[in-house]
Amino acid sequence: MARRGRAGVAGARGTARRSPLDGIAAVPARLMGPMLVVVAASAFLLVLGFLMIYSASAPSALADTGDAAYFLKRQVGLAAGGLLLALAIVRGGYRRWCGDWLMVVSVPVLVLLLVTLAAGIASHGAQRWIEVAGVRVQPAEFAKVTVILAVAGLAERRLVRDDVSPLSLLGQGLAYVGAPVALVLFQPDKGSAGIIVLTVFLMLLMAGIPWYWVAGSLVACGVAFCVLVFRDAYSLSRVVAALDPWADPYGVGYQLVHGFFAFAKGGVMGVGVGFSQQKYSYIPEAHNDFIFAIVGEELGLVGTLGVVAAFAALGWGGFQVARHAPDLSGRLVAAGCTSLLLIQFLVNAGGVLGLIPLSGKPLPFLSYGGSSVVACVSMVALVVSVARASELPETSHDRRRRQMSLVGDVPARTAPQLRVHDGGRARQGRPPRIDLGPGPADRLRPRDGRR
Repeated sequence: MARRGRAGVAGARGTARRSPLDGIAAVPARLMGPMLVVVAASAFLLVLGFLMIYSASAPSALADTGDAAYFLKRQVGLAAGGLLLALAIVRGGYRRWCGDWLMVVSVPVLVLLLVTLAAGIASHGAQRWIEVAGVRVQPAEFAKVTVILAVAGLAERRLVRDDVSPLSLLGQGLAYVGAPVALVLFQPDKGSAGIIVLTVFLMLLMAGIPWYWVAGSLVACGVAFCVLVFRDAYSLSRVVAALDPWADPYGVGYQLVHGFFAFAKGGVMGVGVGFSQQKYSYIPEAHNDFIFAIVGEELGLVGTLGVVAAFAALGWGGFQVARHAPDLSGRLVAAGCTSLLLIQFLVNAGGVLGLIPLSGKPLPFLSYGGSSVVACVSMVALVVSVARASELPETSHDRRRRQMSLVGDVPARTAPQLRVHDGGRARQGRPPRIDLGPGPADRLRPRDGRR
C-alpha cells in the first residue's frame, strides 16, 4: 500500500504541471463544438486559399520572378507568422487585449496609419501600403482588429463596470475608433472604412444600445459615405460599372466582365484546378481580390457553394461562442470578429458577382495578402480565446447526469471513508498505510460468505 501511496503522490505532482491541452480541456463540451467549427472552417478556407493562390498566380509569378510558387511561398510564410501571433493572442486572453493592453496594440497601428498617409506606397490612386523589410504591409487590416477590441473594451467599462466618465469615453472612442477610421478613409480606402463602421454599429446593437440610435447614426454615416463616393470620379466609375459593366467592357467594366466569363466557363463542376483561362492576364492580379472568380472557374458552382458553406459555418460557430461569452466584452469581441469576416466576404463576393460596386477588398483567408491573412487568423484566435473563457450554466440534463449511479452502489452518505492507520511501515519513515476498503473480489462476493 505504501507503493500505491507514493504513486498517488507522484501522480498528484504530475497533474500539478500544466499541460498544453489544459486550456482546451477547460472548455465546456457545448462550447467546444462551436469553437471547433470556427477553427475547422477557418483552416479549410486557409488551405483552399493556398491552393487557389498557387493556381491563380503561377503564370504571372513564373513570368515575373521565374518561380511559379513565389506568391504561395510568401503567403504560407506570412500565415505561419499569423499562427504564432494567434497563439500569443489566445495565451494572453481577450480580456487583456481589450483592457490593459489596448493601448499597446492600438498606438502602433495608429502610427503605421500615419506613416502610410505621409509616406506610403501609392497604387491605383490610393496610398494604402508601407514596405517593411521587403514586405508590403497594409495597416488598415490591423486597424480592423484594434477597433473591435476598443469598442468591446469601452462598452464593458461604460455599460457594465461604469468606471469611465462620458467625457473620458468620448476621448478614448475618438482615439481608438474614430482616428483609425478617419486615417483609413483619408488614404482613401472607403471599402475598409465602410466595413469597420458597419461592424462597429452591429457591435453597438449587440451591446444593448437602442436600435433607433444605431439606425439613425448608420443612416447619417451612409449619407456621408454616398457623398464621398459621388465626389470621387474613380469610386463613381465603379458604381457605374456595377450597374452596367457591358457599357464599357474594355474600360471600367473590363475586370467585372471577365469575372463573369470565369463563372460561366466553370459551370457546375468547374474546369479543374490549374486549368483556368482567365488567370492568363485576362483578370489582372487574379490571386488578389478577384480570386473568387478563379474559384468559380476551376471548381465551378460546387466550389463557390463550398466557400459560402464554410463562411456560414464560421458565422454560426462564432455567434454561438458570442452567445455564451462570459461577459459583455467577450460577447462583443466574438461577435465583432465574426461579423467583420462575414461582411468582408459578402463585400468581396458581391463585388465580383456584380451585385455591389467593387471595393478592392480581399476575400478573407483566400486572397493573397500577408496583412489580410494575419488579421483574419488573429480574429479567429480572439474568438477561440472567448470560447476558452466561457462557462455554461448547469442544465437539467447536467443535474440528472450528476445524480446517476450504478445499480447496487452504496449511497454516498453511508459509503465507508478512507482511513489512515498509524503503524506498520510508517515506523520505518514511510508514508502511513491507507485502508482502501474491500477489494473488487470482496465486493462481488455474496454477503452471506458463500462463493
